[in-house]
Amino acid sequence: MSVTGITEVRQYLTLTLDNELFAVDVAKVREVLDYTTITKIPRTPDYMRGVLNLRGSVVPVIDLRLKFGMSKTENSRNTCIIVLEIHLDDEVLIWGALADAVQEVFEFEPEQIEPAPKFGTKFKAEFLRGIGKRDEKFIMILDIDRVFTTEELAVVRESGNISEN
Repeated sequence: MSVTGITEVRQYLTLTLDNELFAVDVAKVREVLDYTTITKIPRTPDYMRGVLNLRGSVVPVIDLRLKFGMSKTENSRNTCIIVLEIHLDDEVLIWGALADAVQEVFEFEPEQIEPAPKFGTKFKAEFLRGIGKRDEKFIMILDIDRVFTTEELAVVRESGNISEN
């Protein structure tokens, strides 16, 4: 049984968060950066790690581990920032997301993706498009456009540090 809305072969970038394997549609990925200096912004949620300067643009950086109820991402030699396009309310927002590491890009056929379970995960199932399986490992496919609510993004906007394109 495939997931509603996934009707064609798509490529996904896999990443790890707290030893869990996740994937995001490569169409949402602008680039992957080595970990760099992030400037903290006062009075933002814990998962909002700050902003970075990306070729003259201010890009908010979030910690996906904190957003998903895991421990804070610690900087290691594999830590990276995935620059993503997030679609919300007819806007395209450019955000960075901390990940423990990126793995590879590969394709999933629609029939290889099962609906996300409504229980047994560390975070809300609505963040997931589905779950795929590769080499006996389950990969949670993120619906990056649903990770944040309009209200959460408003908090960042109020700080005056959101990048839109």
